[in-house]
Amino acid sequence: MLDVTRLRVLVAVARHGSVTAAARALNYAQPSVSHHLARLEAETGAKLIQRAGRGVRLTEAGRLLADRAAEVLGRLDAAEAELAAHAGLRTGRVRLAAFGSALGTIVPSAAAILREGHPGVDIRLIDAEPPEALRMLRTGYVDAAVVFRYCQGGDAAAPPGTGDAGSRDRLLLDEPVHLITPARDPPGSCEPDLARYAGCRWIAGCERCRGYLLTRCSLAGFTPAIACTTDDYVAVQALVAAGLGVATLPGLALRAARHPGIRAVELPGTRRHVFAIWYGDPPDPPATIRLIDALTAAARALTAGPSARVMP
Repeated sequence: MLDVTRLRVLVAVARHGSVTAAARALNYAQPSVSHHLARLEAETGAKLIQRAGRGVRLTEAGRLLADRAAEVLGRLDAAEAELAAHAGLRTGRVRLAAFGSALGTIVPSAAAILREGHPGVDIRLIDAEPPEALRMLRTGYVDAAVVFRYCQGGDAAAPPGTGDAGSRDRLLLDEPVHLITPARDPPGSCEPDLARYAGCRWIAGCERCRGYLLTRCSLAGFTPAIACTTDDYVAVQALVAAGLGVATLPGLALRAARHPGIRAVELPGTRRHVFAIWYGDPPDPPATIRLIDALTAAARALTAGPSARVMP
C-alpha cells in the first residue's frame, strides 16, 4: 500500500514546482522530501521525478500519480474534518469555492449569517469559476461550490456536475441576463434585440459566458465581433462605458458593482441559474449544511430586498 505521507510530498512537489518549495510548504527539511520521493519511486517501481535544468519535473507517471493522490488526500482531509465535527472535537471548518460576482454579493452575506448563528465555524473562501470550483470539489479541496449554468427560454438548467456520483445541489438564484450598452447612447437606443447590435464590437466574459453569448448571437443570426475577453465584470462595464463595445452580464454582476456609465436592459428568454453543490450522503457535516442554509438565506434576501430589481 502506498504511504500517505509520501503521496502528500509528491502532490506538494507537483503543486509548488520544486523540491525546495515543497519542503517549505510542508515544513520539512529538503533532504527529507528527497528521501520520501526516492522511497515512493521504490514502492511504485516507476520513475516519478526527473531533473530539469537546476530543478525537477514530474514524469508522466509522476503526474498521473500526483493527480490521483490529490483526489485521495482531499477526500481523507474532508473525512478527517467531518469526523472531528461529529465527534465534537471542534465546531467545524468549511471551505467554499465561488465565482467572482457571487463572492461580491451572496457569499459575504452568507458568511455573516453563518458567523452570527455559529461564531465557531471557520469559513475559507476561494475565487474560482465553475469548472475549477467543481474540480476542487471533486478532489475534496473544498466542501461546497457556488456555480452557475445558463438556460434558455423555459428550459430548466441542470446543475453542473450533477452527473457525478454522490453530488447534491440546491438552486440559489434564477436571475436575468442583461444587455449592457453605454449610458451616453440616445435614450431608447438600448433594446433587448441582439440582432440590432450585429455590427457592434463585443466584450466577452469567461469561457462559459462567452459560449452562451456566441449561442445567443447565433440564434439572432450573426457572429459577434469580440474585441476583448475578460471575466472581470468591473472591467467589462468600464470598457462598455468607454464605448469600446457592448456586452451581456447577469444580474449578480450588476449587483456586485455598477458603473454609472452603462445602461442595462433584460434580455427576454435568457436566464442564469446559480447553484450550491456539495458531495456526500446524509447526514451532512454540520458546518457544510449550515453554509448551504446560509447561502440560501442570503440569496432569498437578495431577491426579496428593495433593490432586487436591477435598474436600467
